Amino acid sequence: MTEIQRVRFSLPLPPSVNDQYTQVGNRRVLSKAHIAFKRKVRQYLHRLRVDEVITDDFVEALQQGWIGLFLDFYFETPLRRDLDGGLKITQDAILEGLGINDNRVVDIHLVKRIAPTNPRVEVELEVIPHWQFDDEYVYLAEAEAKD
Repeated sequence: MTEIQRVRFSLPLPPSVNDQYTQVGNRRVLSKAHIAFKRKVRQYLHRLRVDEVITDDFVEALQQGWIGLFLDFYFETPLRRDLDGGLKITQDAILEGLGINDNRVVDIHLVKRIAPTNPRVEVELEVIPHWQFDDEYVYLAEAEAKD
């Protein structure tokens, strides 16, 4: 039996969906808040790598297995923000920061909590070495790799 590999850490809350993009002429571009959040996450992940909280073996396992992502969003108030508004930016920031394609994520859990004095995201990143897709479909890694 394979031991479950997981890492837990906290991040600042990402900007709200309304603050993630801005309009420049006719183009929609990433906002300064969006770019700053991703930079902070990258820096924090680098620190976790240096401190060996996130090891090279763990990152390699994430790159070769499947990924479970558990996010507990601690907001200042219960009704100001939607729970799912921070999912994509947080997922992208974490996995880009580790050099992993987010198409490896097969399991996501989101929870909305309230912490008026300490808003944040509590993250649990888990390696899922074996994932069962629907019986009707067969995953042909070799065939996909040849394309």
